[in-house]
Amino acid sequence: MDFQEEELVLKDQMLAGNQHSSNKMDCLVCSFCFRFIGSIELQIGRRLYLQSLGDSANDKCHMGSSSHASEDCYNTDSSDMEDGSYMKNHEDYGNCAPGSSKDNISLPKGFIESLMNGELELPFSDKFPLPSTIPCPGGCGEAYYCSKSCAEADWELFHSLLCTGERSKALSRAALLKFIEHANGTNDIFLLAAKVICSIILRYRKLKAAHLEEQGKTNANSKSSNLSLLLEAWKPISIGYKRRWWDCIALPDDVDSSDEASFRMKIRELAFTSLQLLKAAIFDSECEPLFSLEIYGHIIGMFELNNLDLVVASPVEDYFLYIDDLLHGEKKEAEKITRPILDALGDDYSICCQELYEPFLLS
Repeated sequence: MDFQEEELVLKDQMLAGNQHSSNKMDCLVCSFCFRFIGSIELQIGRRLYLQSLGDSANDKCHMGSSSHASEDCYNTDSSDMEDGSYMKNHEDYGNCAPGSSKDNISLPKGFIESLMNGELELPFSDKFPLPSTIPCPGGCGEAYYCSKSCAEADWELFHSLLCTGERSKALSRAALLKFIEHANGTNDIFLLAAKVICSIILRYRKLKAAHLEEQGKTNANSKSSNLSLLLEAWKPISIGYKRRWWDCIALPDDVDSSDEASFRMKIRELAFTSLQLLKAAIFDSECEPLFSLEIYGHIIGMFELNNLDLVVASPVEDYFLYIDDLLHGEKKEAEKITRPILDALGDDYSICCQELYEPFLLS
């Protein structure tokens, strides 16, 4: 069969995906399908706001070496955009964040706020419409979506156990926050591993509920584990080629071969710490085998061997290119507003969404 150029030939849901923690400061995307959301104004305003926090925090980080300052540098996963309040609780995103490549570029007072709150419309931004932001149904203020369907799908497949909001189904939200903080401060591959484990637990619960309904059993028997159903829930993961993470991770260039054993032991200890934090957050006794270090290590090792990095092009870059291609008169008028913004953003204006995902196809 012949295909036309740019014709879609296959569309399938990835096994699991996660936006890199450091990239969340640069790009606001759907937490399920990773398309850009909001508006050009919100994307730019949010980046400028978090960038300004980063400049301030970098000054603090460079002035001292206390353990408190070091810990703050890792807190880069917080946002709150409920009810249009885009500026609440963003301080964590800015801690020790990369500053602008342009120094001391000032914008009019209230300009950034007007961009973020939708009070200011940039010239020709209507040429680049983006889906509205849909907040997490659990109320965490961390996850946002392009549609209700994406929000519901993420909640059903992963996020209900990883949500830090009031309606979270996690065993302990406090423990979950500690797990997330540890992952952001060490390796965000742990967040992807947590997604996979959550997907297995939620799939198991769904299979068991259907099984009990079919058997006509009462809730009195609902706490007993069913290993065959757990294996069925594990099946999509079982097809992936796996090795333990600490055995298959490549030796960094700055680690001498004589120190390889010590390096791999440290990686194992890092995974163990992460697992204990995750276990405290979402442990389910019926799915206890999932919380062994052997399983956790093999899941992360599967990522190490099979993962792909996916880049989603930024509409902000397309917007500025569009302005640059305007006829002289229109361009001159538009750049009265856009040029100071571009100067303030510096080289960061074209940053794309960077996502780590597991590409196995689900049947």
